[in-house]
Amino acid sequence: MLHLQFIADIRGARVRELEEKRINKEMANIRKKFKDGNLDGYQKKKYVAKIIFTYILGYKVDVGHMEAVNLISSPKYSEKQIGYLAVTLLMHENSDFLRLVVNSIRKDLHGNNEVDNCLALHAIANVGGSEMAEALAEDVHRLLISPTSQSFVKKKAALTLLKLYRKHPDVISAAEWALRLVSIMDDDDLGVVICVTSLVMALAQDHLDAFVVCYTKAVDRLRRLVIEHEYAATYAYYKVPSPWLQVKLLRLLQYYPPSGGLRYMMWNPFTHDSLEDDPAIRSVLHQVLQTIMNNSAEPSRNVQHNNAQHAVLFEAIGLAIHLDTNSPLVSTAAVLLARFISSKETNVRYLGLDTMAHLAARAESLDPIKKHQSTIILSLRDKDISVRRRALDLLYSMCDVDNSEVIVGELLRYLKVADYALREEMVLKIAILTEKYASSYKWYVDTILQLISAAGDHVGEEVWYRVVQIVTNTEDLQEYAAKVVFEHLKTPSAHESLVKVGGYILGEYGHLIANEPGYSPIEQFHLIHSKSQYCMAGTRSLLLSTYIKWVNVFPEIKPQLVTIFERYRHVLDAELQQRACEFYALASRPEDDELLQNVCEEMPPFPPRVSALLGRLNRKLGDTGDKRTWVHGGKDANVDRELVQQRKASTSEGPSQPIRKDTQDISDSLAGLDFSSPSRPDPLTQHVVSGPNVDRWFEKLTYSAEGVLYEDVQIQIGIKSRYQGHVGQLAIYLGNKVPTPLTSFTTTVYVPDPDALSVTFAKIPPNTIAPRTQTQQLLHVECKKAFTEPPLLTVSFLAGSHQTMTIRLPIVLTKFVEHVKFGQTEFFERWRLIGGPPREAQSVFAIQLNNAAQLDLAKNRQVVSGHNLNVLEDIDPNLNNLVAAGVVHTSVEGKVGCLLRLEPNKEAKLCRLTVRSTSDDVAKEVQKLIQKPLIADT
Repeated sequence: MLHLQFIADIRGARVRELEEKRINKEMANIRKKFKDGNLDGYQKKKYVAKIIFTYILGYKVDVGHMEAVNLISSPKYSEKQIGYLAVTLLMHENSDFLRLVVNSIRKDLHGNNEVDNCLALHAIANVGGSEMAEALAEDVHRLLISPTSQSFVKKKAALTLLKLYRKHPDVISAAEWALRLVSIMDDDDLGVVICVTSLVMALAQDHLDAFVVCYTKAVDRLRRLVIEHEYAATYAYYKVPSPWLQVKLLRLLQYYPPSGGLRYMMWNPFTHDSLEDDPAIRSVLHQVLQTIMNNSAEPSRNVQHNNAQHAVLFEAIGLAIHLDTNSPLVSTAAVLLARFISSKETNVRYLGLDTMAHLAARAESLDPIKKHQSTIILSLRDKDISVRRRALDLLYSMCDVDNSEVIVGELLRYLKVADYALREEMVLKIAILTEKYASSYKWYVDTILQLISAAGDHVGEEVWYRVVQIVTNTEDLQEYAAKVVFEHLKTPSAHESLVKVGGYILGEYGHLIANEPGYSPIEQFHLIHSKSQYCMAGTRSLLLSTYIKWVNVFPEIKPQLVTIFERYRHVLDAELQQRACEFYALASRPEDDELLQNVCEEMPPFPPRVSALLGRLNRKLGDTGDKRTWVHGGKDANVDRELVQQRKASTSEGPSQPIRKDTQDISDSLAGLDFSSPSRPDPLTQHVVSGPNVDRWFEKLTYSAEGVLYEDVQIQIGIKSRYQGHVGQLAIYLGNKVPTPLTSFTTTVYVPDPDALSVTFAKIPPNTIAPRTQTQQLLHVECKKAFTEPPLLTVSFLAGSHQTMTIRLPIVLTKFVEHVKFGQTEFFERWRLIGGPPREAQSVFAIQLNNAAQLDLAKNRQVVSGHNLNVLEDIDPNLNNLVAAGVVHTSVEGKVGCLLRLEPNKEAKLCRLTVRSTSDDVAKEVQKLIQKPLIADT
């Protein structure tokens, strides 16, 4: 019990000197014990625990590191726990000792003891440097996806991966692990789902394409929580089902762009369409958001219940705004927000203003927000600074041509009493709004000069630079600007930024007002020079440039100006001295010398350039770990932001820089070696399941309505379809053949040409198939124009391990053909009218005779009629030949006629297939589809 005596002595020390003396004595004893060796596990644990206690008290510790490493390898939990605690507290991520524990940590990760797993995960999360992350990230991932891992281990593994990704994103194979990580979002334990969703949120922000499947998973989980109430009672927080998970899922959905709100679309690599365009997902999402808003319509008396509901509600409103600002949901949300910004609770006001700023950043019309303009302006004087900041952001976002003068005027009045933490941001926003929505140049100049006068030190260089640019480039404004700035300079406490503006404008355009009373050259000189003594060297340098301009245009005050140059020739500042010497030399030249006139010519207009104010504001606001999907500043600012992002994305994939010659020589010598990093396979080129049976099943389904598409020992996939005109329905029957459920079941469809073919699910597919049962998924199909590639169905599920397969769907062009009946004369008339190539597709191919060594006329007829072409009787005198006709229906290109002749030859074992159509693409595709099942196997 000596360690308890040690703690008692420390607590009993009355002064720090006694405490230090006792600690030094104990550390000396511990060093001696460690040096002597022969300590058992219990003794090592006891002494390392004392070292940890000393470290926690704030004393430096330089002993016990190796013993802590050894304790981690101990089979006893108490010793292992102290070892891990010492490692996480005493070592930093770059410590050399950490290299010694990697193998011990890996062993604990691979072990069957869940407590050891958790201790190892804690250590990785707390001190995992780049080396440890690179060595153990795969092991942590394996622990997360293992079907034998306990729920609490999975939670810790997910959060450990999240910590590693935030510190060392390069060591996480995000795209490679995407499908497997997203599948865990279907876990029965909501605690696991919350942790994995946090991980997916971080990864999806940087890898939208790879994690696109999480969109459907998130919508489905929200449906089960909000509408179907599928959750354990332990996850109901004051009758709100798992509000933390709801908030995360709603935020995750906002990372993916809306269907029509942005010009830059992020395409779903499986449906090749924007995610919200899927009617099944859109319908469910609308129900979820509507239910959340209905549940929050009336506030409860319970504060905790209100807090949880409001947390979910504001994220739901944010998602509704993100998806479509014109939807009825957003109209409902606007009414709710109006109530929230007037709430007595500070948190509710804050969230209401922030969400309303999101609405202002997306909405086509600001009228619903302008109704509450007076309330928002009052929020500028709220007692809480965070609410005042959100009110400023909202006023900045809702400003337009109609209310700009009111909002800018209010902001100017508030600027004089605003918090110092807000002033610089306010100055930038006022300057941006004044320039963007100026009703006249005179109002712009008046407002900006008031801003500079009121803000003082909070005015950045960019503000007065921009004023100078606009005045220089606007000839009608120059005389007015000179007068106004002269009047502002008369104030006793004119700020230095105002002196800079005044020095530049009066130097360039002071001569325009020199003949008016009160603005004579000598009065301009006295006014400017009286301010110079309070200015920094940079401002004085600018004023010297103003004086040399006046030497050129105001010869009557030349003596006074030359005197100033003479005085400044002897100052210590090198810049001022050089300017004064140069300007003195210029001013001393003869009056008929043209050099002075040439040097002091009026400044030419500035070239058109983007305002630097926006860049300064964006740099000041910075970015956060959770990336916003919108920015303050109205709809135009958000559209511009998306265009910039699109441009960055396109330039990042653009042509590389020219290769230097020496680099080229090295590259030539290393030719043939592949140094490229592996990338995620494109859905177009990824492996499609094939084989004799699979190909035969697919081929048969191209000319039949139902049958088996795929089958193995675990799953059977069957198809049943019907088509009418340019639309159709495809029922996919998914059967589980094993005695265990198929969990995290995901089905996605990839359409190679979405402009020609649309394939969508009727409803969100179920995520579990019970043992030895079958489930059905319905697809809606629409043919827009001729297409050549069938869509791909990707199926993934958990059955012990994660399995994924991609199969071709039997949706081909001939599914949209309808019968046409012709007589002999009419058929051959149309046949000749269409003519030969390119509207004709013809091929001669080998065929196989039946068992009786005869032509298989029944199969020929079955294939042709199965492709929905009407076999016409009594057209061709040769009874072995087939003549058929049909019309392809498309929604965009309309109807396309198609005629066919099939002429088999028994003796030659050959067949000639000729297809003529008003569209050469249709002719080629129909010829290819019909030839495929008839051609003889080689």
